[in-house]
Amino acid sequence: MPDFDFTQRFLFDDTDVRGELADLRGSYAEVLAKHPYPEPVAQLLGEMLAAAALLVGTLKFDGLLVLQARSPGPVPLLMVECSSEREVRGIARYHAEQVESGAGLRELMPEGLLTLTIDPARGQRYQGIVELQGESLADCLSGYFANSEQLPTRFWLNADGRRARGLLLQQLPADRQKDAEARVGNWEHLVTLADTLTAEELLGLDNETLLRRLYHQEAVRLFEPLPLRFRCSCSRERSANALSSLGHADAEQLLRERSGLVVVDCQFCNQRYEFDATDIAQLFAGGGSEAPSATRH
Repeated sequence: MPDFDFTQRFLFDDTDVRGELADLRGSYAEVLAKHPYPEPVAQLLGEMLAAAALLVGTLKFDGLLVLQARSPGPVPLLMVECSSEREVRGIARYHAEQVESGAGLRELMPEGLLTLTIDPARGQRYQGIVELQGESLADCLSGYFANSEQLPTRFWLNADGRRARGLLLQQLPADRQKDAEARVGNWEHLVTLADTLTAEELLGLDNETLLRRLYHQEAVRLFEPLPLRFRCSCSRERSANALSSLGHADAEQLLRERSGLVVVDCQFCNQRYEFDATDIAQLFAGGGSEAPSATRH
């Protein structure tokens, strides 16, 4: 087992199906350390982190993948980002008094919507929206792919506050198997076997043991793991750009309202960026925002 967070791809040699496994511990712990989440919220956030890690492996682009779920229920917001550099961050907003022990997706995010955004460094931004239907986030994501006319894709996700795990199966375009009926039969066979996977097995087994237990009669090739890590993309420069977007007059008004010090807090990692009158003047004079003003006390 690698001593870092990772995803690991595998292929079935005799069929046009690929798979991927995600294992997040350190990055999951980093996300949970930023805010005190109740156990059901921490578990759901972990599942979304694993899902984003799996999804980014299906895309060939430089940029950002964002999963965002919103609901009028006990958890109004779940948001996870995973970059093509395989850097993840995530956050949840919740009403503590409404979160019941053992609650699942249906109880935490009733009438919810899930938005998948692909934001490439170059090219057109893509966004897909689906209702949060089903008993789990895995059900919802599997349904999204089933309804979006993309390659058939299924998810299995679990998290327990210490480890976030995910399994993905995806049918590939016809290559090894040309017969349509055989392709459907093999896909259903592999999915049915994956459906026997328990949360305890997914969270407790290493990848080789898990695949051997599920697919001991299949020819499976397991590739080298690819690392993941927690990293927040916030910066003083991005905070300054947000202030710049207000315009000079509004930024100075905000400075007066905040008694001479504008503070920009990152919701993901709790990093704080402070801007005083000298910083604001420098910003709009074109002097940049690399460091706080030397007048800061």
